[in-house]
Amino acid sequence: MRTLTRRRVLGLGLGAVAAGMVGGCSTPGTISVNSLPVIPPKAPGEKITLTYWAWLKDLQKVADIWNRQHPDVQVNAVWIPGGNSGGYQKMYSALAAGGGPDMAQIEMRSIPEFILVNGLVDLARYGANDHAGQFDPTLWSQVSFTGGVYGVPQDSGPMGFYYQTELLDEVGAKPPTNWDDWRAVATELRKVDSYLECFSLSDASFFCSLATQAGAEWLTPTPEGWLINMTDDATMKVARFFDKAIDDGLVTTQISPFSPAWFAACSRGGIAALTGASWADALIEGVAGGKGRWRVAPMPRWDTGFGSSYWGGSTTAVLSSSRHPKEALEFAVWLNSSPEGVNGLIENSGIGWSANPALIGTPRQQPSEFFSGQDYNQEIFVPAAKQQNADWSWWPITQQSFNILADGFRRKATDGTLVDAVADAEKKILTAFTNKGLSIRKVSA
Repeated sequence: MRTLTRRRVLGLGLGAVAAGMVGGCSTPGTISVNSLPVIPPKAPGEKITLTYWAWLKDLQKVADIWNRQHPDVQVNAVWIPGGNSGGYQKMYSALAAGGGPDMAQIEMRSIPEFILVNGLVDLARYGANDHAGQFDPTLWSQVSFTGGVYGVPQDSGPMGFYYQTELLDEVGAKPPTNWDDWRAVATELRKVDSYLECFSLSDASFFCSLATQAGAEWLTPTPEGWLINMTDDATMKVARFFDKAIDDGLVTTQISPFSPAWFAACSRGGIAALTGASWADALIEGVAGGKGRWRVAPMPRWDTGFGSSYWGGSTTAVLSSSRHPKEALEFAVWLNSSPEGVNGLIENSGIGWSANPALIGTPRQQPSEFFSGQDYNQEIFVPAAKQQNADWSWWPITQQSFNILADGFRRKATDGTLVDAVADAEKKILTAFTNKGLSIRKVSA
């Protein structure tokens, strides 16, 4: 991995442009808490309560395991809506008002935006790097910027290929090992009035994961600023592939994964498979009559790139409002790397793939009755988590960029193309960076 990919995020450094970002985002202020003296740990015998905002269900049950063992450092978990469903705005508003929790669930792709508004504590100042060895190095690098650490990885979503065995057997097909095979299987299934998969035009994150697998690096940080290259060979290959798959009627764009229509189509045999993240297993189990009909295979591969990709991933971040960052870090490390924490998060909160590569969780170390008795977590997702594009970087306006890309994808339903949508999105993202005062330029051909 290149050192610059995670350590040098903006052309002039994150800190240098943070103040310039204040006008464009909700922010707690222009002064970074990380420029102030380190906050000392609590006094011996002092009792404190940490507050943790997250959209994980039943998180308090996991926090209570910690609470029983740490009577002087209690954790109060407060449920909030998902990040882009109101949770992030709630955090920004609280920080701007001078308040907010000690910790919050923040997706990895959103960490740079919170850094730019001075919303996060640099945990390296409190010893975070002492715990780096307990976490997947690719995930640790995604919370590490300009020499600082701005969150503790919580989970991720290594990808695989979920499929209904009977539907593939009907056309004499095996799970595709590469994307050309995927096209061949999709073609055969259309002959029996089934789709292999759907392709959502309203969610660009899936396409992003496919491009990442193919080897794309859309935005790369350098000492002089961001470099953008969304029209690289890897991305264009993915765009052309799915342009043709959609044009040839091999996928449906009328149905989105995990929508009511998707569940109904899977149940009746209208959709045979899903290329998705490890966390999709719990959702697929909601397909009526699906028990014993599904299995999991490795993600199909491109002729370049990597064996898998990540789709999703969250952190436990310490907000700049915290008066006890040292203790918050200790809890975050325990929560996301200890057997008690990881097992508790799986059993109570249904987290994605554990960020601790040595601990996938006891509930995921056994065969699944729903997935035809397959021990798919250890067979498929343990290797997938090691087959990632470690040079991928998130950037300060990721969600805005995804929205721009999705707006272009929607034109595919009329007379647009994915190829044109990507090229147009690149230009608009360049403009969006410039409008926020961020240094960026297009990679030279």
